[in-house]
Amino acid sequence: MEFIIRSLVIGIGATALFDLWGLALHLAFGLPAPAWGMGGRWFAHVARGQVWHADIARSPAVAGEAAIGWIGHYAVGVVYAAALLAIWGLGWATAPTLAAALIVGVVTISAGWFLMSPGMGGGIAASKAPNPTKARAMGLLAHVVFGLGLYLSALATKGL
Repeated sequence: MEFIIRSLVIGIGATALFDLWGLALHLAFGLPAPAWGMGGRWFAHVARGQVWHADIARSPAVAGEAAIGWIGHYAVGVVYAAALLAIWGLGWATAPTLAAALIVGVVTISAGWFLMSPGMGGGIAASKAPNPTKARAMGLLAHVVFGLGLYLSALATKGL
């Protein structure tokens, strides 16, 4: 039970920091705000067996896709936290190390680059984005922030 609770708390905390980072970039620099509607559409289509889309925006809309996206986004964060705890052990949550958290944060961008981006029609590692290098850099930076969030969430809850 402790594994599940810590995975939930650490994963939700890290994902919230990821989203706050995106919101800060939006407010400071006018970058797009965090929005998971298209991600929700993709998650819903994946659940129905369709992973690959030429352009997710042209795929049929799904009722509640924004909510599905946000829930899916946080669920993935929890899964990543659980993976960290499975690899480094439950003891990591009571004595967290920044290195382990950053490794997980950086490695998790691979799911975005090699599954979600091509699955939504954006190409491998956002190769079809208007500025692929910028998209990759921003994604990688966001996942470093996620890794930092794993660490900070574990630190904040290590006494549980």
